[in-house]
Amino acid sequence: MSAVRAVVCTEYGEPEGLRIEERPSAPLASGFARVRVGAAAVNFPDVLIVANRYQISVPPPFVPGSEYAGTVVEIADGTPGFAVGDRVTGTGLVGAFADEIVAPVTSLKKIPDGIDDRTAASFGVAHRTAYHTLRSVARLQPGEELVVLGAGGGVGLAAVQLGVVLGASVTAVASSPDKLAVASSCGATHVIDHRASDLRPALKSALPQGADVVVDPVGGDLSEPALRSLRRGGRFVTLGYASGSIPRIPLNLVLVKGIRIMGFQFQDLDAEEYRRNEDELVDLLVSGKAVPHIGADYPLEDTAQALRRVADGRAVGKVVIDMSR
Repeated sequence: MSAVRAVVCTEYGEPEGLRIEERPSAPLASGFARVRVGAAAVNFPDVLIVANRYQISVPPPFVPGSEYAGTVVEIADGTPGFAVGDRVTGTGLVGAFADEIVAPVTSLKKIPDGIDDRTAASFGVAHRTAYHTLRSVARLQPGEELVVLGAGGGVGLAAVQLGVVLGASVTAVASSPDKLAVASSCGATHVIDHRASDLRPALKSALPQGADVVVDPVGGDLSEPALRSLRRGGRFVTLGYASGSIPRIPLNLVLVKGIRIMGFQFQDLDAEEYRRNEDELVDLLVSGKAVPHIGADYPLEDTAQALRRVADGRAVGKVVIDMSR
């Protein structure tokens, strides 16, 4: 059995504790495919899983990495839907930071023609999260005012891009001029550096009539001032807590302003809406209307550095592990 290079978490902790090892290829069971990984994207939950701070614990040793793209090199006998040579993208809890991954075919999707591995690997989690959130949870309408917190990260930048595609006016909130410059290039009408000015008055100045929707993948101290920026009947969607702090929201704001606070989980989506959104997303990708911004890429050997970049909030858009490097 051939050896596979993989990033391995042997004990919980910081990204710098990860090791590169050669491991035997995993056996192939019915319903599974072997995929040669061309590129893998780094997501914030990968950092949490390595540190054992995610809501699901994975016992060491394990190969981290939750999003990838590559080519099918082997299919278990009797497994329908895919063939050797198919280019696919996939997501899972762990396993992507390696030369190859054995994955259930139910977790795979074919990559449209003309889309490279780096783009395909970077598109799935962030753009799907953002689009389903805007389309089916916030129900964003053309002409509405959308505020996106963490607008420099993968999900935040995808929400900026897709909010513009859906016809909204977008206010991007991020932590550096570099991040805001990319948000502007993706169509944001207003940009706010929350480290350079107090967020509440900055939002009031940018949106004197208030916002219709806030998308928040960050949490922490930014959530309440963003919530206060909503006009009556506005919608606030919480996606996660990249700041490391879960905010405490004064419920009187919900009562007085008549606003709605919602959370997003894929499993809560209506099946018909889910399929519609997925089809629309593929069309947006193929047409070039929604393309992930890859702010940095690393070879497999430097995966710890890539995870550190995401952990420290220095990523702009997506960070990719490029196996061709």
